Amino acid sequence: MTSLDRAVLEDLAPKGVLRAAINFGNPVLAQQGPDGSPQGVSVALAKALAQELGTQLEMVTFDAAGKVFAALDQDVWDVAFLAIEPVREEQIAFSEPYVIIEGTYLVAADSGYQHVQDLDQPGLKLAVGQGAAYDLFLSRTLEHAQLERAATSAAAVDLYIEKSLDAAAGVRQPLEKVAANNPAYRVLADAFTSIRQAMAVPRAHEAGAAYVRDFIERNKADGFVRAALIDSGQADVTVAPLA
Repeated sequence: MTSLDRAVLEDLAPKGVLRAAINFGNPVLAQQGPDGSPQGVSVALAKALAQELGTQLEMVTFDAAGKVFAALDQDVWDVAFLAIEPVREEQIAFSEPYVIIEGTYLVAADSGYQHVQDLDQPGLKLAVGQGAAYDLFLSRTLEHAQLERAATSAAAVDLYIEKSLDAAAGVRQPLEKVAANNPAYRVLADAFTSIRQAMAVPRAHEAGAAYVRDFIERNKADGFVRAALIDSGQADVTVAPLA
């Protein structure tokens, strides 16, 4: 084993087990299977990384990306799957993205809103999941509309409906599922941001970060990411281009 190998293992599996944070708050990336076990593209990548490192895998599950980030100082995960965001980059080293998903709005079917820019008006209230990538993006970019935060992305839709807010912000695919199940709602055709989902490690773990960056590029190039998306019912999600 080379010194680099030792450094990588010390960064990615310091306790002898790869602890991967799995976020159920984004159903594009992770879902619960019929038996409750985690599945999805992030789970497939975590399993592949553990196998490559020759370590066991422990999946630490969360219901929101903001909670994954908040747990960084608690030393409960070694790798995570999060959207690349400037606020997070201060403490986390990211790979290049492995998938790109859209952030958009769920609105009432009979509302006059047709484009995302229509929702940035004085007096409008938009539901978001606290700490999600789109919450961070909208917090930086909205000039007039007000954000109301729920604990998770799924709860943001509930908040929007319960309080009759003007829109719910979120990832396109789960919002479209809500609209498909209830004709009272629709999803805007355009997007306010493209969310770059990546693998992440604590910023101080330089050897682990370099290994993870290479790992993600290899798994995009050989079709593993695309196959994992298809296997988990997310065939319409875009695989990020090679770096």
